[in-house]
Amino acid sequence: MRILLTNDDGIEAEGLECLERIARTLSDDVWIVAPHVEQSGKGRGITLTEPLRVNRIGEKRFAVTGTPTDCVVLAVNDLMPEKPDLVLSGVNRGHNVGEDCSYSGTVAGALQGMAFGIRSIALSQSLERFHDEVTAHWETAETFAPAIIRRLLDQPWRSGVVMNLNFPNRAPDDVKEVEVTRQGFRDIGEMHAVRRTDLRGRDYYWMSFRGTKQEHAEGTDLRAMDDGKISVTPLHIDLTHMSSVHDLKGVLGGAPPK
Repeated sequence: MRILLTNDDGIEAEGLECLERIARTLSDDVWIVAPHVEQSGKGRGITLTEPLRVNRIGEKRFAVTGTPTDCVVLAVNDLMPEKPDLVLSGVNRGHNVGEDCSYSGTVAGALQGMAFGIRSIALSQSLERFHDEVTAHWETAETFAPAIIRRLLDQPWRSGVVMNLNFPNRAPDDVKEVEVTRQGFRDIGEMHAVRRTDLRGRDYYWMSFRGTKQEHAEGTDLRAMDDGKISVTPLHIDLTHMSSVHDLKGVLGGAPPK
């Protein structure tokens, strides 16, 4: 099995080292194509207005001056001799649950693999809080991911689906359960912009999250993180709201209204 690894935390991220160790329990044919620098929050962004540079930094290992989506496109179209059998994206430093999935570069890397018809999995390790001095429980993802991935690969997958794995902020011995979940949603007020002033008196902003404690619905990826469970969420990118399609068919259709 040929495996492609990417991430959004960058080529030198600890989570990518963790992912490589996971991948090498599954195969000895592992390729790494990851962003040169961190690309968190870039979602499914692609680089259209400037060239992409690729730096070969080792055997089957490349750093790209672009997004996770760029990395997967270049890997499949040019850098690898054949299309991979599996794309693994991560392991992200911090979970990707709820609305994170819509702007996560980690999830985007997996979605691009899916777009090429490749089975693709996003992996993220939850943190107590997103701060540089906080160390992630990489050993939790490393302990449980290989067997979960094998189990997933043994199952038939529906077309257009990626698997989103999130590991809780707990040591391996404290993790007792895996749950297949649905995507949850936080209070929209969680995201906000913090205004600051530079040395010239000009305002600038940092995007941030308030991190307020909330009660999350049973069966969601958010609740699984709260409860210390491993979350496995099948995702797809069909954004159509079918109930609204049916409602609107009685209002619009045929000759355009005037």
